[in-house]
Amino acid sequence: MRRVGATAVVRARRWRLLRAVLAMTVFALPVVLLGFAVRQQFDPLIRADEAAIRAATGFSVRHGLVPALTVIQLVSQPIFVYLIATAVVVWVWRSKNLKGRALWAFVTMMVGWVIGVVSKLIAQRSRPIVDDESVPHAQGYSFPSGHALNITLAAGVMVFLLWPLLSATQRRIAVALAIVVPVIVGLDRLFIGAHFPSDILAGHVLGLGIMFASWIGFIGKTAATSSPGPSHPA
Repeated sequence: MRRVGATAVVRARRWRLLRAVLAMTVFALPVVLLGFAVRQQFDPLIRADEAAIRAATGFSVRHGLVPALTVIQLVSQPIFVYLIATAVVVWVWRSKNLKGRALWAFVTMMVGWVIGVVSKLIAQRSRPIVDDESVPHAQGYSFPSGHALNITLAAGVMVFLLWPLLSATQRRIAVALAIVVPVIVGLDRLFIGAHFPSDILAGHVLGLGIMFASWIGFIGKTAATSSPGPSHPA
């Protein structure tokens, strides 16, 4: 009887892992295709990206948006995002005893952060060049956008982490914020000339993929060590 139960658990975990891999593949494929197009200097994509940067930064300069965009750029840096997110994780772990859920959240965010850094090293795309001196020039590689990836990942992870602790109204607010905040950060990266549109899109998609793949693989796995219902996010 115990062997049958153990076999069922192993099969369930294998199935969750397979679903996680499939989910990550679905999200990673468009990012890989975009990255390949960038590496091959696919002309229609490059021209569209450069035209978008010129239009966006020109709009920012003409309307005096650069100082506000710089502030958003600063506060949305991954290091600050993850410091806040980690504080929430610690609170959930210690005060709410959702240990399995908290561990999942922290590991997922840290792994996602590393994946973003490695992706940049693989693509090695140069940052946009903006002629106007009032627009700050960002350092490092451009594809995918680290700001977009990490804010998307952190926002989504926070929703899943806090879900069992929120009321119906709070859940709707949390989901709305998890959508609106990454969109604002993504637009900031474009209008301040730090990233091409394809960089930002890749960052958002990759962040979502890491989050969902990790959650799908996690479902039920730590139910025994987490209080109220980590296996049922909805």
